[in-house]
Amino acid sequence: MLDEDLQSIYAARSRSITQPKPRNSSQGRRPPRTSGVGRVVEDESRLKRAFSAPGLADEDATHTLPQIRIGICAMDKKARSKPMRAILDRLISFGEFDIVHFGDDMIVNRPVDQWPRCDCLLSWNSEGFPLSKAQKYAALRKPYLINDMSMQDILLDRRRVYRKLMESGIPVPTHIIIDRDGLAENENPEGFIETEDYVEFQGVKIKKPFVEKPADGDDHNIYIYYPHSMGGGVKKLYRKVENKSGDYDPKHPGNVRRDGSYIVEEFLTTGGTDVKVYTVGPRYAHAEARKSPVVDGKVVRSADGKELRFPVLLSPQEKEVARMVCLAFGQKVCGFDLLRSERGKSFVCDVNGWSFVKNSVKYYDDAAGILRSIILSAIAPHRLTAPPGPMAGFATPPPGHPAGLTQWPTSPEQMLDDAANDQFDDDR
Repeated sequence: MLDEDLQSIYAARSRSITQPKPRNSSQGRRPPRTSGVGRVVEDESRLKRAFSAPGLADEDATHTLPQIRIGICAMDKKARSKPMRAILDRLISFGEFDIVHFGDDMIVNRPVDQWPRCDCLLSWNSEGFPLSKAQKYAALRKPYLINDMSMQDILLDRRRVYRKLMESGIPVPTHIIIDRDGLAENENPEGFIETEDYVEFQGVKIKKPFVEKPADGDDHNIYIYYPHSMGGGVKKLYRKVENKSGDYDPKHPGNVRRDGSYIVEEFLTTGGTDVKVYTVGPRYAHAEARKSPVVDGKVVRSADGKELRFPVLLSPQEKEVARMVCLAFGQKVCGFDLLRSERGKSFVCDVNGWSFVKNSVKYYDDAAGILRSIILSAIAPHRLTAPPGPMAGFATPPPGHPAGLTQWPTSPEQMLDDAANDQFDDDR
Protein backbone atom coordinates (compact mmCIF):
# COMPACT_ATOMS: atom_id res chain seq x y z
CA MET A 1 0.00 0.00 0.00
CA LEU A 2 2.82 2.38 0.83
CA ASP A 3 4.39 2.03 -2.62
CA GLU A 4 1.02 2.48 -4.30
CA ASP A 5 0.39 5.69 -2.29
CA LEU A 6 3.79 7.06 -3.17
CA GLN A 7 3.29 6.16 -6.81
CA SER A 8 -0.01 8.04 -6.97
CA ILE A 9 1.56 11.11 -5.36
CA TYR A 10 4.48 11.05 -7.76
CA ALA A 11 2.19 10.60 -10.77
CA ALA A 12 -0.03 13.49 -9.71
CA ARG A 13 2.86 15.92 -9.27
CA SER A 14 5.30 14.93 -11.97
CA ARG A 15 4.89 12.55 -14.92
CA SER A 16 8.65 12.20 -15.13
CA ILE A 17 9.10 10.48 -11.75
CA THR A 18 8.62 6.73 -11.71
CA GLN A 19 7.47 4.40 -8.95
CA PRO A 20 10.29 3.76 -6.43
CA LYS A 21 11.51 0.22 -6.11
CA PRO A 22 10.19 -1.59 -3.00
CA ARG A 23 12.72 -2.23 -0.29
CA ASN A 24 13.50 -5.81 0.71
CA SER A 25 12.99 -6.05 4.47
CA SER A 26 15.07 -9.22 4.48
CA GLN A 27 18.23 -7.19 3.76
CA GLY A 28 18.57 -6.41 7.43
CA ARG A 29 17.65 -2.73 7.20
CA ARG A 30 15.55 -1.11 9.87
CA PRO A 31 11.96 -0.44 8.74
CA PRO A 32 11.28 3.22 8.01
CA ARG A 33 9.96 5.39 10.86
CA THR A 34 6.38 6.55 10.48
CA SER A 35 4.80 9.77 11.65
CA GLY A 36 1.67 9.99 13.78
CA VAL A 37 -0.55 10.18 10.70
CA GLY A 38 0.90 7.03 9.20
CA ARG A 39 3.12 8.67 6.58
CA VAL A 40 6.64 7.47 6.13
CA VAL A 41 8.92 10.24 7.43
CA GLU A 42 11.88 9.38 5.21
CA ASP A 43 9.75 9.16 2.07
CA GLU A 44 7.72 12.23 3.06
CA SER A 45 10.84 14.33 3.48
CA ARG A 46 12.10 13.02 0.15
CA LEU A 47 8.85 14.17 -1.47
CA LYS A 48 9.15 17.59 0.14
CA ARG A 49 12.67 17.96 -1.17
CA ALA A 50 11.48 17.01 -4.63
CA PHE A 51 8.53 19.37 -4.77
CA SER A 52 9.15 22.30 -2.36
CA ALA A 53 11.10 24.22 -5.04
CA PRO A 54 9.98 22.82 -8.40
CA GLY A 55 12.62 22.58 -11.05
CA LEU A 56 15.57 23.88 -9.05
CA ALA A 57 17.42 20.69 -9.78
CA ASP A 58 16.86 21.28 -13.48
CA GLU A 59 19.36 23.56 -15.21
CA ASP A 60 16.64 25.01 -17.46
CA ALA A 61 14.07 25.46 -14.68
CA THR A 62 14.76 29.16 -14.16
CA HIS A 63 13.72 29.82 -17.75
CA THR A 64 10.31 28.15 -17.27
CA LEU A 65 9.39 29.64 -13.88
CA PRO A 66 6.77 32.39 -14.09
CA GLN A 67 8.12 35.92 -13.95
CA ILE A 68 7.46 38.09 -10.91
CA ARG A 69 5.50 41.17 -11.89
CA ILE A 70 6.88 44.44 -10.49
CA GLY A 71 4.55 47.43 -10.62
CA ILE A 72 6.01 50.94 -10.92
CA CYS A 73 3.43 53.30 -9.46
CA ALA A 74 4.92 56.81 -9.61
CA MET A 75 4.64 59.88 -11.78
CA ASP A 76 6.31 59.33 -15.18
CA LYS A 77 8.86 62.08 -14.59
CA LYS A 78 10.27 60.05 -11.70
CA ALA A 79 9.40 56.52 -12.82
CA ARG A 80 11.16 57.00 -16.18
CA SER A 81 14.10 59.04 -14.93
CA LYS A 82 17.62 58.03 -15.92
CA PRO A 83 18.50 56.40 -12.54
CA MET A 84 15.23 54.48 -12.47
CA ARG A 85 15.65 53.24 -16.05
CA ALA A 86 19.21 52.15 -15.30
CA ILE A 87 18.12 50.07 -12.32
CA LEU A 88 15.06 48.58 -14.03
CA ASP A 89 17.14 47.60 -17.08
CA ARG A 90 19.38 45.62 -14.77
CA LEU A 91 16.43 43.96 -13.03
CA ILE A 92 14.93 42.95 -16.37
CA SER A 93 18.25 41.46 -17.48
CA PHE A 94 17.99 38.81 -14.75
CA GLY A 95 15.08 37.28 -16.67
CA GLU A 96 13.03 36.87 -13.49
CA PHE A 97 10.89 40.01 -13.53
CA ASP A 98 8.18 41.62 -15.64
CA ILE A 99 8.06 45.42 -15.22
CA VAL A 100 4.69 47.20 -15.48
CA HIS A 101 4.60 51.01 -15.57
CA PHE A 102 1.24 52.31 -14.38
CA GLY A 103 1.68 55.71 -16.07
CA ASP A 104 0.30 59.15 -15.22
CA ASP A 105 -3.07 58.67 -16.92
CA MET A 106 -3.77 55.43 -15.08
CA ILE A 107 -2.66 56.82 -11.72
CA VAL A 108 -4.47 60.14 -11.93
CA ASN A 109 -7.62 59.35 -13.90
CA ARG A 110 -8.53 55.69 -13.36
CA PRO A 111 -10.01 54.09 -10.21
CA VAL A 112 -7.65 51.80 -8.31
CA ASP A 113 -9.63 48.66 -9.15
CA GLN A 114 -8.58 49.22 -12.79
CA TRP A 115 -4.89 49.56 -11.98
CA PRO A 116 -2.67 46.65 -13.07
CA ARG A 117 -2.14 43.81 -10.65
CA CYS A 118 1.40 43.08 -9.52
CA ASP A 119 3.33 40.88 -7.11
CA CYS A 120 5.63 43.65 -5.90
CA LEU A 121 5.01 47.40 -5.86
CA LEU A 122 7.55 50.21 -6.17
CA SER A 123 5.65 53.39 -5.37
CA TRP A 124 6.58 56.77 -3.96
CA ASN A 125 5.21 60.26 -3.60
CA SER A 126 6.19 63.28 -5.70
CA GLU A 127 4.54 66.43 -7.02
CA GLY A 128 1.09 65.65 -8.44
CA PHE A 129 1.04 62.06 -7.14
CA PRO A 130 -2.24 60.94 -5.48
CA LEU A 131 -0.69 59.26 -2.46
CA SER A 132 -3.99 58.39 -0.77
CA LYS A 133 -5.14 56.69 -3.97
CA ALA A 134 -1.96 54.59 -4.14
CA GLN A 135 -2.44 53.65 -0.49
CA LYS A 136 -5.95 52.39 -1.31
CA TYR A 137 -4.53 50.29 -4.16
CA ALA A 138 -1.91 48.76 -1.84
CA ALA A 139 -4.63 47.91 0.68
CA LEU A 140 -6.85 46.43 -2.06
CA ARG A 141 -4.31 44.26 -3.90
CA LYS A 142 -1.79 43.72 -1.09
CA PRO A 143 1.38 43.45 -3.20
CA TYR A 144 4.75 43.22 -1.51
CA LEU A 145 5.85 46.80 -0.83
CA ILE A 146 9.45 47.90 -1.21
CA ASN A 147 8.52 51.17 0.52
CA ASP A 148 5.68 51.18 3.04
CA MET A 149 2.88 53.30 1.56
CA SER A 150 1.19 54.18 4.85
CA MET A 151 4.42 55.57 6.28
CA GLN A 152 4.89 57.98 3.40
CA ASP A 153 2.35 60.35 4.96
CA ILE A 154 4.89 61.06 7.69
CA LEU A 155 7.43 62.29 5.14
CA LEU A 156 5.07 65.10 4.11
CA ASP A 157 5.38 66.81 7.51
CA ARG A 158 8.76 67.67 9.00
CA ARG A 159 7.25 67.75 12.48
CA ARG A 160 6.21 64.12 12.18
CA VAL A 161 9.57 63.22 10.67
CA TYR A 162 11.46 64.70 13.64
CA ARG A 163 9.14 63.02 16.13
CA LYS A 164 9.64 59.67 14.42
CA LEU A 165 13.41 60.14 14.41
CA MET A 166 13.42 60.91 18.10
CA GLU A 167 11.09 58.00 18.94
CA SER A 168 13.53 55.72 17.08
CA GLY A 169 16.59 57.00 18.96
CA ILE A 170 18.07 58.66 15.87
CA PRO A 171 20.08 61.83 16.62
CA VAL A 172 18.57 65.12 15.42
CA PRO A 173 19.68 68.72 16.03
CA THR A 174 18.37 70.47 19.14
CA HIS A 175 15.12 72.08 18.04
CA ILE A 176 11.69 73.38 18.94
CA ILE A 177 8.45 72.83 17.00
CA ILE A 178 6.34 75.96 16.72
CA ASP A 179 2.93 74.57 15.84
CA ARG A 180 0.50 77.24 14.65
CA ASP A 181 -2.14 74.89 13.24
CA GLY A 182 -5.56 76.24 14.21
CA LEU A 183 -4.18 79.61 15.35
CA ALA A 184 -5.08 82.97 13.87
CA GLU A 185 -2.69 84.60 11.42
CA ASN A 186 0.49 85.90 13.09
CA GLU A 187 -0.56 84.33 16.41
CA ASN A 188 2.06 82.45 18.45
CA PRO A 189 1.43 79.37 20.56
CA GLU A 190 1.23 80.06 24.26
CA GLY A 191 4.65 80.21 25.88
CA PHE A 192 6.60 81.11 22.74
CA ILE A 193 9.27 83.77 23.36
CA GLU A 194 11.29 85.65 20.74
CA THR A 195 14.10 88.08 21.49
CA GLU A 196 16.78 89.71 19.40
CA ASP A 197 19.21 86.83 19.87
CA TYR A 198 17.13 83.71 20.58
CA VAL A 199 13.74 82.01 20.58
CA GLU A 200 12.39 79.87 23.40
CA PHE A 201 9.48 77.48 23.67
CA GLN A 202 8.52 74.88 26.26
CA GLY A 203 11.74 75.42 28.15
CA VAL A 204 14.07 74.96 25.17
CA LYS A 205 16.13 77.98 24.07
CA ILE A 206 17.62 78.16 20.58
CA LYS A 207 20.20 80.91 20.11
CA LYS A 208 21.08 82.56 16.82
CA PRO A 209 22.35 81.50 14.39
CA PHE A 210 19.46 79.08 13.97
CA VAL A 211 17.65 77.39 11.11
CA GLU A 212 13.91 77.77 10.46
CA LYS A 213 12.18 75.06 8.37
CA PRO A 214 8.53 74.99 7.24
CA ALA A 215 6.53 72.07 8.61
CA ASP A 216 5.46 71.24 5.04
CA GLY A 217 7.98 68.72 3.73
CA ASP A 218 7.55 70.00 0.17
CA ASP A 219 8.35 73.61 1.13
CA HIS A 220 12.09 74.18 0.70
CA ASN A 221 12.13 77.84 1.68
CA ILE A 222 14.46 77.51 4.67
CA TYR A 223 15.79 80.55 6.55
CA ILE A 224 18.95 80.96 8.59
CA TYR A 225 18.88 83.79 11.13
CA TYR A 226 22.16 85.39 12.23
CA PRO A 227 22.83 87.35 15.46
CA HIS A 228 24.02 90.95 15.43
CA SER A 229 27.49 89.76 16.42
CA MET A 230 27.68 88.03 13.00
CA GLY A 231 26.20 90.93 11.06
CA GLY A 232 22.53 90.02 11.50
CA GLY A 233 20.25 89.42 8.55
CA VAL A 234 18.82 86.22 7.10
CA LYS A 235 19.99 83.74 4.47
CA LYS A 236 17.09 82.38 2.44
CA LEU A 237 17.59 78.92 0.96
CA TYR A 238 15.41 77.44 -1.76
CA ARG A 239 15.37 74.75 -4.45
CA LYS A 240 18.17 75.14 -6.97
CA VAL A 241 17.50 77.67 -9.73
CA GLU A 242 20.27 77.38 -12.33
CA ASN A 243 23.41 77.90 -10.24
CA LYS A 244 21.83 79.41 -7.15
CA SER A 245 20.16 77.88 -4.11
CA GLY A 246 20.18 80.78 -1.65
CA ASP A 247 20.36 84.55 -1.11
CA TYR A 248 21.52 86.60 1.85
CA ASP A 249 19.29 89.47 2.98
CA PRO A 250 21.30 91.80 5.26
CA LYS A 251 18.33 94.11 5.82
CA HIS A 252 15.96 91.47 7.16
CA PRO A 253 14.83 92.49 10.68
CA GLY A 254 15.51 88.99 12.00
CA ASN A 255 12.01 88.16 13.20
CA VAL A 256 10.87 84.58 12.61
CA ARG A 257 8.00 83.87 10.23
CA ARG A 258 4.51 83.62 11.68
CA ASP A 259 2.49 82.51 8.66
CA GLY A 260 2.47 78.82 9.55
CA SER A 261 4.09 76.05 11.56
CA TYR A 262 7.88 75.79 11.66
CA ILE A 263 10.77 73.90 13.16
CA VAL A 264 13.54 76.07 14.61
CA GLU A 265 16.81 74.24 15.22
CA GLU A 266 20.35 75.04 16.17
CA PHE A 267 22.75 75.87 13.34
CA LEU A 268 25.47 73.23 13.16
CA THR A 269 28.82 74.02 11.57
CA THR A 270 29.80 71.23 9.22
CA GLY A 271 32.89 72.50 7.45
CA GLY A 272 30.85 73.73 4.50
CA THR A 273 29.53 70.35 3.32
CA ASP A 274 26.26 68.42 3.44
CA VAL A 275 26.09 64.63 3.26
CA LYS A 276 23.36 62.85 1.30
CA VAL A 277 22.79 59.20 2.22
CA TYR A 278 20.94 56.70 0.01
CA THR A 279 19.84 53.32 1.37
CA VAL A 280 18.74 50.22 -0.51
CA GLY A 281 17.52 48.02 2.30
CA PRO A 282 18.85 48.35 5.85
CA ARG A 283 22.27 46.86 5.05
CA TYR A 284 23.38 49.11 2.20
CA ALA A 285 24.05 52.86 2.21
CA HIS A 286 25.77 55.05 -0.36
CA ALA A 287 26.85 58.53 0.77
CA GLU A 288 27.85 61.63 -1.15
CA ALA A 289 28.97 65.07 -0.02
CA ARG A 290 28.31 68.40 -1.69
CA LYS A 291 29.07 72.01 -0.91
CA SER A 292 26.49 73.26 1.54
CA PRO A 293 24.16 75.98 0.19
CA VAL A 294 24.78 77.78 3.49
CA VAL A 295 28.28 78.73 2.33
CA ASP A 296 27.35 81.22 -0.39
CA GLY A 297 24.17 79.93 -2.03
CA LYS A 298 26.03 78.98 -5.21
CA VAL A 299 25.82 75.53 -6.78
CA VAL A 300 29.12 74.02 -7.94
CA ARG A 301 28.63 72.01 -11.12
CA SER A 302 30.74 69.58 -13.12
CA ALA A 303 31.60 69.97 -16.82
CA ASP A 304 28.37 68.17 -17.81
CA GLY A 305 26.24 70.56 -15.73
CA LYS A 306 25.52 68.22 -12.81
CA GLU A 307 25.86 69.37 -9.22
CA LEU A 308 29.34 68.37 -8.12
CA ARG A 309 29.31 65.64 -5.49
CA PHE A 310 31.89 63.18 -4.26
CA PRO A 311 31.46 59.84 -2.47
CA VAL A 312 32.30 59.65 1.22
CA LEU A 313 32.76 56.80 3.67
CA LEU A 314 30.31 56.51 6.52
CA SER A 315 31.49 55.85 10.05
CA PRO A 316 30.14 52.81 11.93
CA GLN A 317 27.79 55.13 13.84
CA GLU A 318 26.54 56.69 10.60
CA LYS A 319 25.97 53.25 9.04
CA GLU A 320 23.85 52.32 12.04
CA VAL A 321 21.91 55.57 11.65
CA ALA A 322 21.24 54.68 8.00
CA ARG A 323 19.93 51.27 9.02
CA MET A 324 17.72 52.81 11.70
CA VAL A 325 16.26 55.43 9.32
CA CYS A 326 15.45 52.76 6.73
CA LEU A 327 13.64 50.59 9.29
CA ALA A 328 11.96 53.39 11.27
CA PHE A 329 10.20 54.80 8.20
CA GLY A 330 9.64 51.48 6.43
CA GLN A 331 11.36 52.84 3.31
CA LYS A 332 13.89 50.37 1.93
CA VAL A 333 14.88 52.79 -0.84
CA CYS A 334 15.38 56.00 1.11
CA GLY A 335 17.40 59.18 1.01
CA PHE A 336 18.15 61.40 3.98
CA ASP A 337 20.36 64.35 4.90
CA LEU A 338 23.17 64.01 7.40
CA LEU A 339 24.95 66.86 9.17
CA ARG A 340 28.49 66.03 10.24
CA SER A 341 28.94 68.43 13.10
CA GLU A 342 32.41 69.73 13.90
CA ARG A 343 31.66 68.55 17.42
CA GLY A 344 32.35 65.04 16.13
CA LYS A 345 28.76 63.75 15.96
CA SER A 346 26.37 63.32 13.03
CA PHE A 347 22.69 64.30 13.00
CA VAL A 348 19.80 63.56 10.65
CA CYS A 349 18.12 66.80 9.57
CA ASP A 350 15.71 65.56 6.87
CA VAL A 351 14.27 62.31 5.45
CA ASN A 352 13.25 62.43 1.80
CA GLY A 353 11.93 58.94 1.14
CA TRP A 354 12.49 57.38 -2.29
CA SER A 355 15.76 58.74 -3.69
CA PHE A 356 18.40 57.46 -6.09
CA VAL A 357 22.03 58.34 -6.68
CA LYS A 358 22.65 60.05 -10.01
CA ASN A 359 25.38 59.05 -12.46
CA SER A 360 26.86 56.09 -10.56
CA VAL A 361 27.09 52.84 -12.51
CA LYS A 362 28.33 51.02 -9.41
CA TYR A 363 25.30 52.19 -7.44
CA TYR A 364 22.91 51.08 -10.20
CA ASP A 365 24.50 47.63 -10.23
CA ASP A 366 24.36 47.35 -6.44
CA ALA A 367 20.78 48.62 -6.21
CA ALA A 368 19.50 46.18 -8.85
CA GLY A 369 21.16 43.20 -7.19
CA ILE A 370 19.91 44.14 -3.75
CA LEU A 371 16.36 44.76 -4.95
CA ARG A 372 16.40 41.39 -6.69
CA SER A 373 17.40 39.68 -3.44
CA ILE A 374 14.82 41.57 -1.37
CA ILE A 375 11.99 40.79 -3.79
CA LEU A 376 12.87 37.11 -4.18
CA SER A 377 13.26 36.70 -0.41
CA ALA A 378 9.74 38.00 0.11
CA ILE A 379 7.94 36.41 -2.84
CA ALA A 380 9.92 33.39 -4.08
CA PRO A 381 12.72 32.55 -1.61
CA HIS A 382 13.43 29.19 -3.26
CA ARG A 383 14.71 31.08 -6.33
CA LEU A 384 17.61 32.55 -4.39
CA THR A 385 19.49 29.28 -4.92
CA ALA A 386 18.94 29.41 -8.69
CA PRO A 387 21.37 31.42 -10.82
CA PRO A 388 19.86 34.61 -12.30
CA GLY A 389 20.12 35.51 -15.95
CA PRO A 390 23.17 37.20 -17.43
CA MET A 391 24.00 40.84 -16.81
CA ALA A 392 25.05 41.48 -20.37
CA GLY A 393 26.03 45.02 -21.20
CA PHE A 394 26.57 46.23 -17.63
CA ALA A 395 29.82 47.30 -16.04
CA THR A 396 29.87 44.95 -13.06
CA PRO A 397 27.57 42.13 -11.97
CA PRO A 398 25.68 43.38 -8.91
CA PRO A 399 25.33 41.67 -5.53
CA GLY A 400 22.93 38.78 -5.95
CA HIS A 401 24.49 37.77 -9.27
CA PRO A 402 26.95 34.83 -9.00
CA ALA A 403 29.80 36.89 -10.45
CA GLY A 404 29.18 39.92 -8.27
CA LEU A 405 28.06 38.64 -4.87
CA THR A 406 30.27 40.71 -2.61
CA GLN A 407 28.22 42.51 0.02
CA TRP A 408 24.60 41.41 -0.15
CA PRO A 409 23.61 38.89 0.95
CA THR A 410 26.15 36.45 2.36
CA SER A 411 23.85 33.51 1.63
CA PRO A 412 20.25 32.65 0.76
CA GLU A 413 19.76 31.74 4.42
CA GLN A 414 20.94 35.21 5.42
CA MET A 415 18.43 36.74 3.00
CA LEU A 416 15.61 34.74 4.57
CA ASP A 417 16.69 35.96 8.01
CA ASP A 418 16.80 39.54 6.72
CA ALA A 419 13.32 39.23 5.23
CA ALA A 420 11.98 38.01 8.56
CA ASN A 421 13.73 40.84 10.38
CA ASP A 422 12.39 43.39 7.91
CA GLN A 423 8.86 42.11 8.45
CA PHE A 424 9.30 42.35 12.21
CA ASP A 425 10.64 45.88 11.99
CA ASP A 426 7.94 46.97 9.53
CA ASP A 427 5.24 45.73 11.87
CA ARG A 428 6.54 47.80 14.78
